[in-house]
Amino acid sequence: MKSRLAACTLPLFVPADRTERFPKAAAAGPDAIVIDLEDAVAAENKVAARDGLAGALAETDLGGLPILLRVNATHAEWAVDDLAAASRLPLDAIILPKAETAGDILAAGRASGLPVIALVETARGLRNIFEIAEAADRIAFGSIDFAADLNIGHTREALLFARAQIVLASRCAGKPAPIDGVTTEIRNEAIIVSDSRYAVEQGFGGKLLIHPAQIAPARHGFAPTEAEIDWAGRVLEAAASGLAAIKIDEAMVDAPVIIKARQIFQRAGKDV
Repeated sequence: MKSRLAACTLPLFVPADRTERFPKAAAAGPDAIVIDLEDAVAAENKVAARDGLAGALAETDLGGLPILLRVNATHAEWAVDDLAAASRLPLDAIILPKAETAGDILAAGRASGLPVIALVETARGLRNIFEIAEAADRIAFGSIDFAADLNIGHTREALLFARAQIVLASRCAGKPAPIDGVTTEIRNEAIIVSDSRYAVEQGFGGKLLIHPAQIAPARHGFAPTEAEIDWAGRVLEAAASGLAAIKIDEAMVDAPVIIKARQIFQRAGKDV
């Protein structure tokens, strides 16, 4: 199950109270479905949405995709019942919003019996990011809420430090590369591609999506370019020759460069 979580590059949110959208979301081609009980559902509808999930999932073919459930935050009035319901549903993991301590994550894991993706979206969560990374199965970045919590811009420059800390903490804890936050643009493919490529450059292994129209451009952004694949192929071919000193495009190739080439091949789905 954890390997399925590590392979999730593009999980797509769908409101928990819009069960008719579940099969449409799955058919759009994401890597996972995130059923959202938190921000996407109004307070007065949360209980009914939660209670309807068992029947909806039993009756809906989601094509074998991983199913994630974003529960309500630890201190919300619905949290305890959300976790109890999650323990009875056919889920791959829960997403815990406003994750701020390792204790929150461990408690959610025990109550649900499921792996936990910690959604870091507050200053306190970032302060505790290294202990959170140790406790969680994977980290996701709630960049919009984080920017609001700190009263900063939702821009690359303003969020660079937070993104770097999240990537570093995930790597130090030996966890899969984290999942980056959403792009609010739905139809502007150029921005979605650019944001996805930026996420890759920063060390993220995925991106949260809020609309099916974002899937194709995000997937394009996460895929290596033809030039990158060509370069990686030449590096790996030269490395396989066994020569002590290798030069590609007038640059010397050493062990870290070979590792980078292998990573590009892996992103392209090619055998190394």
